[in-house]
Amino acid sequence: MGEPLVSTGARLRLGTRGSDLAVTQSGMVADALAELGGFDVELVRVRTEGDVNRAPLAQIGGTGVFVTALRDALLRSDCDVAVHSLKDLPSAPADGLTIAAVPTRAEVRDVMCARDGLTLDTLPTGARVGTGSPRRAAQLRAARPDLTVVDLRGNVPTRLGKVTSGELDAVVLAGAGLSRLGLLDAVTDYLDPSVMLPAPGQGALAVEVRTADLLPGGELAAAMAALDDVTARAAVTAERALLARLEAGCSAPVGAFARHADGALRLDAVVGSPDGTRLLRRSASTRTTGPVTDETGALTAEAVTAARDLGVGLAEALLDAGAAALMPAGPDDGATTSAGPAGVRSTATGSELMDSDRA
Repeated sequence: MGEPLVSTGARLRLGTRGSDLAVTQSGMVADALAELGGFDVELVRVRTEGDVNRAPLAQIGGTGVFVTALRDALLRSDCDVAVHSLKDLPSAPADGLTIAAVPTRAEVRDVMCARDGLTLDTLPTGARVGTGSPRRAAQLRAARPDLTVVDLRGNVPTRLGKVTSGELDAVVLAGAGLSRLGLLDAVTDYLDPSVMLPAPGQGALAVEVRTADLLPGGELAAAMAALDDVTARAAVTAERALLARLEAGCSAPVGAFARHADGALRLDAVVGSPDGTRLLRRSASTRTTGPVTDETGALTAEAVTAARDLGVGLAEALLDAGAAALMPAGPDDGATTSAGPAGVRSTATGSELMDSDRA
């Protein structure tokens, strides 16, 4: 990464959950900030409701329960920076806080870790597959209605242990987490997004700070700008705009994946019924007419607007197709409704899979 932008040695307290994965992710960001900004970074562990309460996430407020305590610590000045798995963040912004950086995105796909090297296609009828995600459960049931999907909580080693102990035949996890923990040897199948669309923001981290601390030309702002990956930010901006327009919580059965291809930003999304008997899937793409980045390397306002409009427009297409009826009412995680797209040049395609459509 080169020489630090500002060699100050200033102390920076970085808030993190206490799980192995959270600490590993936060350590990666801490190392980057130390190199980019010359900061002396200290990890501050924060216990969240999601770490204490072992009830199913859908019953206790969705994955947003992992976020609240970290944000509170940031606002109380117990820490200066907080690192989140971006897929856990509510889609509405938090007053007084800013996502200052989205580092380079890791593996986006979900993966299966199964006994005996089995894959989604080769699991036997009736096999027990664990996941705590309604999104994964819905898509698993759609792809393989003969499987038994089991609700699952716990950290990554605990979930993998359910397979090695024989309690479950397989578990489905985010590939990014296993990669960051050095556990990719446990993967027996990478689930293609055509079968299993990831959660909005999956594989990405969000580095959040107090808005008042992002002084133009300041040391923290400079380091965050260098850490930010504009390609990842554009993609997750589209994905999270879709989630917000759907007014869906982090634990709703909604998948979305945006990526750049052939000069355009393409977004695929799915909304499913919890039992997997109905999946609505739509795709759209957009191109910006001007530069994507400004002189500082940040996304231009036009590029941000185009990404948001892409997500909102695709959400509108899903809602027009009946997506609202598929999503169960749940705890409010802060999702907001936003205006429809204005003037974005996009194309969209879609399909619906129903029980009677399966081969």
